[in-house]
Amino acid sequence: MKFSAWYSILVGMLMIGQWGFFLVAGQVPELQTEPVRIAFHLAAELITAIALILSGYVLLKKTSLSKPFALVAAGMLLYTTIVSPGYFAQSGEWPIVIMFGLLIVTNLYNIYRLMKKI
Repeated sequence: MKFSAWYSILVGMLMIGQWGFFLVAGQVPELQTEPVRIAFHLAAELITAIALILSGYVLLKKTSLSKPFALVAAGMLLYTTIVSPGYFAQSGEWPIVIMFGLLIVTNLYNIYRLMKKI
């Protein structure tokens, strides 16, 4: 469970850090062009990041609901890693698309490990 716990915490923190960087650097033009859509997207990303961090924490504490909660958080991450790369692919930012691909693969491994222990 330590892999899944630390993976979840790390990815959740990196998500918050990445969005913080994009926002501070002014790299989110949708704040001006599509403020409602990006607000909902940011809320979903933040909720996913928080769920990942909390699921990592409860996995480390080994509570009775830690595995189901971690699977929900991993599912949220899987969804966002499938949906989000389209924006970057459309912009031709292939290194970020590759990063999302790596996240999909590592998250599927994480889900496998979580399911294996049930």
